[in-house]
Amino acid sequence: MTIAPPRNSGTDRQPVLPAGNSAGRPRVGAYPWMMAGSIAVAVAGAALSLNGVLRGWGWYWPVATTVLVVCLTLAALRSARAQPLLVTAGGFLALGAILTLTFFRGSSIAGVFPTGASVAELDRLIRRASETVLSETAPVAPNVGIVMVICAVLGLAVILVDALAVPLGMPAATGAGLLAILVVPAMIKPQSVGFWGFTAAVAGYLMILACSQWFVPDSRGPVDAARNPGQVRRAALTGSVALVATMLVPMAIPGFDQGTFPQGSRLNPWGTSTGLNPMITLGNSLRTPAGTGRITYATNSSAPLYLRTVTVDHFDGDSWGPDDRNASRRPLGSQIDPGYTVLADEQQPLVTAIDTGTFTSPYLPAPYPPESVRGLDGRWTWDPATLSIKGTDTTSRRQEYLVTSSVPKLTAGLLARSSSGVQGISEDFTRIPGNVPDIVRTTASTVAGPSATPYEKAMAIQKYLRSADFTYSLQSPVQGGYDGNGLSVLADFLDQKSGYCIHYASAMAVMARLEGIPSRIAVGYAPGRLTGATVSVAGQGALPEYEVDARDAHAWPELYFQGLGWVPFEPTPSRGVVPDYATEASAPSAPGALENNDDLAPEATPAPAPAPSAAPLPAPGGGGGTEAGAQLLPLLLGLGGVLGAALLAAAPRLARTGIRARRLRPAEPGTAAVLAWSEMVDLGTDYGLPPKSSETPRAYSARLRESGLLGEPRGLDDAAHRAAAALTSNFERREYGPPPAGPEVPEGTGRTDPGPEAAEQDVTGARIAALETALRAHAPALRRLRALWVPPSVIGRLGRLLTAPFLAAGAATIHMAKAATRFWSARWPARS
Repeated sequence: MTIAPPRNSGTDRQPVLPAGNSAGRPRVGAYPWMMAGSIAVAVAGAALSLNGVLRGWGWYWPVATTVLVVCLTLAALRSARAQPLLVTAGGFLALGAILTLTFFRGSSIAGVFPTGASVAELDRLIRRASETVLSETAPVAPNVGIVMVICAVLGLAVILVDALAVPLGMPAATGAGLLAILVVPAMIKPQSVGFWGFTAAVAGYLMILACSQWFVPDSRGPVDAARNPGQVRRAALTGSVALVATMLVPMAIPGFDQGTFPQGSRLNPWGTSTGLNPMITLGNSLRTPAGTGRITYATNSSAPLYLRTVTVDHFDGDSWGPDDRNASRRPLGSQIDPGYTVLADEQQPLVTAIDTGTFTSPYLPAPYPPESVRGLDGRWTWDPATLSIKGTDTTSRRQEYLVTSSVPKLTAGLLARSSSGVQGISEDFTRIPGNVPDIVRTTASTVAGPSATPYEKAMAIQKYLRSADFTYSLQSPVQGGYDGNGLSVLADFLDQKSGYCIHYASAMAVMARLEGIPSRIAVGYAPGRLTGATVSVAGQGALPEYEVDARDAHAWPELYFQGLGWVPFEPTPSRGVVPDYATEASAPSAPGALENNDDLAPEATPAPAPAPSAAPLPAPGGGGGTEAGAQLLPLLLGLGGVLGAALLAAAPRLARTGIRARRLRPAEPGTAAVLAWSEMVDLGTDYGLPPKSSETPRAYSARLRESGLLGEPRGLDDAAHRAAAALTSNFERREYGPPPAGPEVPEGTGRTDPGPEAAEQDVTGARIAALETALRAHAPALRRLRALWVPPSVIGRLGRLLTAPFLAAGAATIHMAKAATRFWSARWPARS
């Protein structure tokens, strides 16, 4: 709007300044820097809880740098008195610049200006981060992609927290942004957020609340005058309530594991794990063993029987992962064909009756290789490449079925004679990443290189891994920072020579591929324990019953031999059962290693080390509570979308509320009348009466009172009419009248008496409230909704902000054109 400009007061009048400031403009003070420091402490402190989600601490330096740069940029712009929207825009620009400098320096201009190559690199890093999230188990390797995404997310968290704390004036709501960071470790890490991450986040949050009370004046005092014991008590009470709530919530709400938050509780909305949990790491599952997801089976096999759930064959260097091959899967019918001919002299037909109980997974546990499955509920498919069986619209929970299979009678001699080249096998099982560490290549060449046949190479690798040089340990990978299944983890494992089944299985699979042997990793259960019961199976009589649970979950490598198919090996010492064909030339196992599964019985397990291994990989959906998780995931995503849409829809109202709050609590008492007038004009605009371009304040006030929007001037709405007249009078007196005398400063205090300003602000607030009440009472329903949720005053500001760059560019173009015209006219004057 354009209202008659105020009289230039020149030097005749001086604004009321805070004590100690002699400049023409009131000083900003330390508030922007203190608030930025508080936000940095809160966000960077909350990021500490991501240790355990990411491996090691190498990722924290770029995260801390990103948080600090964005915070300092916001503080600098706010100190320079930039408009709130420009401050936020500057935060986004700073975030983009520091991300470019950190991750795209080589493809950018001057290190901070991205190019087309930077965009292509960004796409590559995002895809790598997505693959890491989908296929890796926590703690994941901090590759460039995942670190870049975390830096970007935390930078956005800084901007969100800053927007809530300062422009919108809702510092208490900043806890939502910090909670969003803490939710990730709370759901993934069994030890939850952790003490230090939680403590640092709480400390930063309390600092934000303290800054909002200490530096920002309330309605009863000038700048820096809001320091009183009552606010300190409120901050202390807020912190105490938050701490008590964090202790009581885990005990009161289902879904938290047992323990004391934040160190011992873990948010687990999918319920208790009953299978191969894709959300929890292998090592953490082993370190907190529980006999859940019990499966029972009865079999006529005379040898120990492994149950397989999924085959892991895709390896990109960063991690192993299953390939479902959904396009080539076939409906489960009467017969499953392995796709190759087994040339063994003897094959043993097996019949296995399985009851999955509470084990919940889209993959079906079955002995390998299955030939037929009967008795299943729901629709199931099988993969011709791996023979894994997967449900289409169901899970393995509460399934009872009968599996027939045929196991070839393998011997060392038969395997030794299988030395012909591999044919008809997918390259998925032979692919070698390009980033294989030297120690892996050197070890494979040294251990298996001298061997002549694939069988000798396989036995040499197994013998090496089961030798006394290697030890089975759950703690060493965590302490050494190599708890995972990527190539960097494998290099550390071969250097430290200590780990558990995932390390042994992946080591043998990778080294076999380096030696030209197709390989993959099977995920399932090692042979179980007798229950003492029997199960009657038609045609088989009474068969002994076995049981397995989460403590028996295991991983083992399988190597392909031409004419014999996929052959399992057991390189993990003291786990599973070494097949007969793999013992004839093997070296003695590590001291204390057992060649059977007797040590898996609870009464025979003296320490964590003998506990059987759990699932090594995040088999998609293969975790406990997968059925509930599959149902909850769309609901959670939909809920997130609804909340995001609601936040977007409420953004204009939040902005309008923040603007009004700042106007009714001015930092400079001398501006109260001007801000109150601006609020009155915006109220009129919101309810359908914007000011005209050349209208004076008095004319606009008269038009507002005569429009009927405020009701009748005499009667119930008289307070609104008197409020409009008083606000207009105060504005005209402030802008066009004689300069007001500055308030007296009590001797020795260095600050003004807040009494008159506080009383005036209370009166101003009451007048604004009276205006809004009258406008709302006399407006139609649609106009009320528009004023409340889509206020034209805010939408107009947004439109002006969006068009400002184009208007500025147009004005600059016109100015340059005029300057050029003058230049050429002066140089070559027109000739008559």
